[in-house]
Amino acid sequence: MAEFKERVFSGVQPTGNLHLGNYLGAIKRFVALQDSYDCIYCVVDLHAITAQLVHEDLKGQTRSITAAFLAAGIDPERHIVFNQSAVSGHAELAWIFNCVARIGWMNRMTQFKDKAGKDRENASLGLLAYPSLMAADILLYRATHVPVGDDQKQHLELTRDIAMKFNIDFSGKIASSGRAVETIVGEERIDAYFPLTEPLIEGPAPRVMSLRDGTKKMSKSDPSDLSRINLTDDADTILKKIRKAKTDPDALPSEVEGLAGRPEAENLVTLYAALAETSRASVIAEFGGRQFSEFKPALADLAVEKVAPMNGEMRRLMDDPGHIDAVLAKGAAKARVIADETMADVKDIIGFL
Repeated sequence: MAEFKERVFSGVQPTGNLHLGNYLGAIKRFVALQDSYDCIYCVVDLHAITAQLVHEDLKGQTRSITAAFLAAGIDPERHIVFNQSAVSGHAELAWIFNCVARIGWMNRMTQFKDKAGKDRENASLGLLAYPSLMAADILLYRATHVPVGDDQKQHLELTRDIAMKFNIDFSGKIASSGRAVETIVGEERIDAYFPLTEPLIEGPAPRVMSLRDGTKKMSKSDPSDLSRINLTDDADTILKKIRKAKTDPDALPSEVEGLAGRPEAENLVTLYAALAETSRASVIAEFGGRQFSEFKPALADLAVEKVAPMNGEMRRLMDDPGHIDAVLAKGAAKARVIADETMADVKDIIGFL
């Protein structure tokens, strides 16, 4: 019996400026995965309206994310780069998955609780149901792998639950459809249409924290622009932000263990190690015992060295929106071929005429 084609899917929301944490934690990994998998990378603009319906420039933000993908080294000729709303199968499959998923599953999603806050009754239905759309994003392409961070593991588990329930509920029809792939659930072999997508965890991604508060993740939504290094920041801005980054009065420790209880020091050392593609121990070996007045300029120079080429390429691409739109349109056409085949199969399995 045939096996599922190994395929990676991942997406980024077009909300706010992409920052160094997004690059080190996600986009850099996307680039590396191109050599091992067929990859589909999506600007998830449908997800962008779940928490905030009206955006000042959603088209511009979508182009900015695409420019970051391309500037970082994602190849739209070898792989697929597109925006989610251009392929109607995402919304169509999400509705079917809304009928597969259980309300109890959605109520357990911690991100909904975090984003809705205390005023849950005023949150949009989209915010509650968006993990179902995320499952549709992945399974529309029958993706076998998704690179995930800690905050997305629960959603991938939900994707697997939805795939498993669909496979079990329609097992007889899947088997007779001629499109089944054998998979194991517990100790039982069943005919499956959707894969149980696996997380791709290739070593710990650097956890980049706010430059103003080492206990909080670097975030696009932080009201202080000084809290993050945006991928569009020029050299002078990067230098200023690192110079103003919060630290404590002590020198850097002589051992990694000495970073415990010093969140800002730990964050800057982690950031240097991630940019230099080395270990924190190596950074401490070089800078241990030295003051932040010496360490910060070295970190700033390294950040400029790594970000400046991508920054320049992003700006060049953003000056040619027609080119970005053409890349997205071509990617959407390729994505639609796969998505249409999946939707035809799903409709046949369910029994839609």
